Amino acid sequence: MISKNDLKYYSSLLNKKFRQSENKFIVEGEKIVNEGLQSNFACEVIFMSENFAESNPGFVTLLKKKKQLFDIIKEKEFEKLSDTVNPQGVAAVFYKPKKQIATDNDVMVALENISDPGNVGTILRNCDWFGVKEIIMGENCAEFYNPKTIRASMGSIFHLHINENEKLIHSLNLLKSRGYKILSTDLNGKNLFESKLDSKSVIVFSNEANGPSAELLNLSDEIITIPKYGNAESLNVASASAVILSHLLRT
Repeated sequence: MISKNDLKYYSSLLNKKFRQSENKFIVEGEKIVNEGLQSNFACEVIFMSENFAESNPGFVTLLKKKKQLFDIIKEKEFEKLSDTVNPQGVAAVFYKPKKQIATDNDVMVALENISDPGNVGTILRNCDWFGVKEIIMGENCAEFYNPKTIRASMGSIFHLHINENEKLIHSLNLLKSRGYKILSTDLNGKNLFESKLDSKSVIVFSNEANGPSAELLNLSDEIITIPKYGNAESLNVASASAVILSHLLRT
């Protein structure tokens, strides 16, 4: 049975400050918990509501076989571990892995000033779909471990190598010195469908309202855009990322 102090401690991981100080994060939902258990991320503990455990005896048996620490708690207790209106009844606490930019990846994606966690999570999911494994998230992006980001990624966070809170311009300059071509996306740029990806490239997506920063534009080797045929002012950055990755990664 979980103590009041333990419940308070684990529920504090819904707060960014405690996620950072404890180097842990919490995920919710059977699919995402299973994705985490099948990954290289270390799991500290899994919590299940009484209703979930009763309805999913196979899941409980699996955890016992894996010798994974878990606790079955009351519905009211579980609600304190959830940031959703209708909790799914299962959540897990994982340790944050240590991150370092790996330069053995031919193609990387970088994010600049994308503050909406839903957009960040969807971009991560798109990267996972198209096989991009290395992600660099600038210092002003939505937090990778935000529960909304995690939900939008649909478990893709566990398949990617993500560097968070990077000094983006410094990181891009370092990669450029190592032979990487920097491609930035903007409303004003070269037609995407006339572009091809170099063997070593970083594709940078920026805040859709403000576009790339002046510093980013100055260091970019190429600026690309999705051609517009209708009257919409702009594309959602997550939607745009799917179009851009689909084209560049098949050429």
